[in-house]
Amino acid sequence: MAAGKAAEDAAADYLLRQGLRPVARNWRCRGGEIDLIMRDGDVLVFVEVRARKDARFGGAAASITATKQARLLHAARLYLAGLGAPPPCRFDAVLFEGDRLVWLKDAFGESR
Repeated sequence: MAAGKAAEDAAADYLLRQGLRPVARNWRCRGGEIDLIMRDGDVLVFVEVRARKDARFGGAAASITATKQARLLHAARLYLAGLGAPPPCRFDAVLFEGDRLVWLKDAFGESR
């Protein structure tokens, strides 16, 4: 699996097949970016996509550091501030290690 756009495309396609609906992609603000924003029923899902060739050095999951999580939380707060009534939300991660895909629901965030 190639990094970047190809990983995001594959993640979006996978999540669509799981029944999630797209809201936004590569939503940017000062200090952060959210790869995918999707709906899972009434829940707004902020998705971080990570790709690594293999699991050496902790793999894709380990690359979502505390600093990266803080940036994602900041960006999500700004996104939610633009909504009239923020819905319930969660943070998921779609991880690629080689050609293996792992979807971690509620991977991190304020609810943990």
